[in-house]
Amino acid sequence: MKEVVILDKRFREMIPGDDISKRIDELAEAINRDFRDQDVVFLGILNGAFLFAAELFKRINIKARISFVKLASYEGTKSSGSVQELIGWNEDIKHKQVVIIEDIVDTGHTLERIAGELSIRKVAGFKVATLLFKPHSYKKKIPLDYVGFEIPSDFVVGFGLDYDGYGRNLPSVYTLIK
Repeated sequence: MKEVVILDKRFREMIPGDDISKRIDELAEAINRDFRDQDVVFLGILNGAFLFAAELFKRINIKARISFVKLASYEGTKSSGSVQELIGWNEDIKHKQVVIIEDIVDTGHTLERIAGELSIRKVAGFKVATLLFKPHSYKKKIPLDYVGFEIPSDFVVGFGLDYDGYGRNLPSVYTLIK
């Protein structure tokens, strides 16, 4: 098994990059089918979702644009439980179909905040695409429409996810070795 060291922690490969690429192909195919003949705005949640958003969006062949917002809820290896908006909204999404692109859905706090913002902005509807989902940690009722991988409630890095800013560039997803 592949292992990496990031700062003071060791991580073991959980999902190889090739598996991630194949799954993104499948998710894009489903999104292209579901939104055929519609104008869609993809909304990536920075920083973590930037790699997933880029890879997914490259495979989208419908009429679409992409925008990003930056929200934060992690401190070190644990969710802080609160979501702070760091970069605001600048896209007119009123009456548009929106696909939220998340790197990981853990407790659902960030997703709930985004859903509230979309409601205020009167979108026609939204769906959620996430690379990773921790079902045992999820505390909300917002449906997840396109899930790459369900994972345990472990801390993970790679493919956009980080540990104190490091590890985002890893092509695979790694889990913390305890």
